Amino acid sequence: MLKFHPPGFGQKFTQTSLGTIAYYTQNQASDETPIVFLHSFGGGSSAYEWSKVYPVFDSTIAADLIGWGDSSHPARDYRPEDYVMTIAEFLKKISDQPVTLVAASLTGAFAIRLALQQPELVRSLFLICPSGFDDFGQNAGRRIPLDIINTPILDRIIYTIGATNDFAVRNFLENFLFANRDRITPEMINAYLESARKPNADYAALAFLRGDLYFDLSLYVSQLNTPTSIVWGSQAQFTDVELGRRLAAVNPEAIRQFQIVPESGVLAHLEQPAIVAKLLRKWVETL
Repeated sequence: MLKFHPPGFGQKFTQTSLGTIAYYTQNQASDETPIVFLHSFGGGSSAYEWSKVYPVFDSTIAADLIGWGDSSHPARDYRPEDYVMTIAEFLKKISDQPVTLVAASLTGAFAIRLALQQPELVRSLFLICPSGFDDFGQNAGRRIPLDIINTPILDRIIYTIGATNDFAVRNFLENFLFANRDRITPEMINAYLESARKPNADYAALAFLRGDLYFDLSLYVSQLNTPTSIVWGSQAQFTDVELGRRLAAVNPEAIRQFQIVPESGVLAHLEQPAIVAKLLRKWVETL
């Protein structure tokens, strides 16, 4: 996946209890507080998702989570605890100081749970459309009936058809993740395809599709103390702007900013990277 990342960044690896995490960082070290970028979930997701934003900053680290990209793909039934645990282990390995944690969608929800469990690891949160996909008890993520997605063999066929060919990836980006299809590039499609075709890549993706990773994020937001900025794509599907406003209203003391990126979907950082980078820079400068 290194070929999809900008010049001046190298790939490194570190070990967690569930396997190796691959990450991308500057070839030259920096003394600044690290900014750690974590991608969202969905067939073919990887650290590439942030590759148009993180080059703007010093001391950045973008990781492929377990089950995605160039990281290990253990064949297991994934649960939210797996990701909260391995992200914590990763942060302890790559930084000796609290980080600014930047994450999107379901991973943004994991980041909030991590900040609650181990606040010493997280200086602040900058989140794009964070959601547990069962927020306020309203299931927002499942798009395939459970009796189908839980059928052995059939679930793998669904993944192969839906995530590992050019047409399916473009269709998914156009119809679900982006507000403007003209912003989708061949590079984006190829990066998603390469990640989706990794051996055992279906395990984590299917755990997401089945809803095994869903939870009510509002229950955790209410307990949050970490300074947090939330950014929402104006045309995000499944988890729309009104959901974002409801989550932010649960804890206005911790969630100090709620901002909307116009004409963008849930991947505002890939669709409108210049706007997101500007918002992130302002957030970091206020801390």
